[in-house]
Amino acid sequence: MGDDVVVMWFRRDLRIGDNPALVAAATAGRVVPLFVHDDVLAGPAGANRVASLHATLDVLGSDLDGALVERRGSPTDVVPAVAAEVGANAVFAAADFGPYGQRRDEVVRQVLAADDRELRLVGSPYAVAPGTLHTKSGGPFKVFTPYSKAWRAQGWDEPVAAPREVDWVARVRSDRRPPTPDPEASDRLPPAGEHAAWVAAERFLSDGVDGYRDGRNRPDLDQTSRLSPHLKFGTIHPRQLLALLGDQAGPSTFANELAWRDFYADVLFHRPDTVRRNFVDTMDGLRWDTGPVADERFEAWCQGRTGYPIVDAGMRQLLAEGWMHNRVRMITASFLVKDLHIDWRRGAAWFLRHLADGDLASNTHGWQWTAGTGTDAAPFFRVFNPTLQATRFDPEGDYVRRYVRELRGLSGPAVHEPWKAVGHLFGGDVASYPAPIVDHAAERDVALERYQQR
Repeated sequence: MGDDVVVMWFRRDLRIGDNPALVAAATAGRVVPLFVHDDVLAGPAGANRVASLHATLDVLGSDLDGALVERRGSPTDVVPAVAAEVGANAVFAAADFGPYGQRRDEVVRQVLAADDRELRLVGSPYAVAPGTLHTKSGGPFKVFTPYSKAWRAQGWDEPVAAPREVDWVARVRSDRRPPTPDPEASDRLPPAGEHAAWVAAERFLSDGVDGYRDGRNRPDLDQTSRLSPHLKFGTIHPRQLLALLGDQAGPSTFANELAWRDFYADVLFHRPDTVRRNFVDTMDGLRWDTGPVADERFEAWCQGRTGYPIVDAGMRQLLAEGWMHNRVRMITASFLVKDLHIDWRRGAAWFLRHLADGDLASNTHGWQWTAGTGTDAAPFFRVFNPTLQATRFDPEGDYVRRYVRELRGLSGPAVHEPWKAVGHLFGGDVASYPAPIVDHAAERDVALERYQQR
């Protein structure tokens, strides 16, 4: 097709606006836009995330005037093959800082170079790319607060304008897309794509961000941004949001959450082994439950049948919507680790499978924070009492009733302690709701004893 053809390899930047790699590709020549369906990345992804990805690709394909090429296979084979097929002299992409992504990109770079082609990495999915910030001694940050101070001092680039015109190369073969495991999943998920991301962002910035500092902990209220799936797929970039935030309490708190996202990516960049290992090795001796009883309890947790309403509401929201309120993520994680004594890695894998916004770094280290095994972790002896958490953050029980249908007959905060209800007085489905599978007070003592014995 000529020397002026390049490939734009879309990954976690499924947008046109503020996409430095796309700007560089459009400047370099005619552009073949490519997305590779990689089975390695698809393996841990459940129906919710796959459906979100497919919906996002549908929008991107439309935004690219139908030129998007989708291929299935290993990127180490597919990307060089497409580059050779269209006669591209370079492949452009945003840098990937995950363990697998770095290994994959190095192989792609070597294969392309053997054929006198280049892999040019421009930009990243983060406001401050992993590996950028270091302590005064030159090492990586292990605690969030000093990292966040360095992060703010570093600042971030201004968003770049979308290229005015891109000469897309049309009629390049595109494979049939792999099916969504659950075709109905897309009906349960919010709108996808760059335009939808901006609709959600503008709603939040105009109506929600001012009350974010306090309201973000209330799952019964709609005061979170709901932007995490868009950040996951890159239909919006964090610097685009940061450019619009002021320094008041709410916006500053939201910026802090974006800093946590960058921090966890930086931690994983420096310690890729922590996907499966405790960051703090002194916690390696902590004993986890295994065997049939543990498996039964894990299944009850997964399906939202623990008998603790706030836990069950969160787990049912996860299955239904591919998303869970962050406060409830902490409550459900604490319950698995410290009430059921089940390894955090099992819970992290379940979340990663079902979350539409499933991000390896944030998910892994969020779980390690709760489990007391990670960087800047909550102390292990900080054990969330699910009932007290529920009454504090869902005071009237509206969140629980939204997802635990059996308890809709209980009004107000009574929904958080259904074991106190007398069935014949309340009627409805209360009697079908399970009794608590463990006693929280007793299991808290077990957790603390094991912590001392580790």
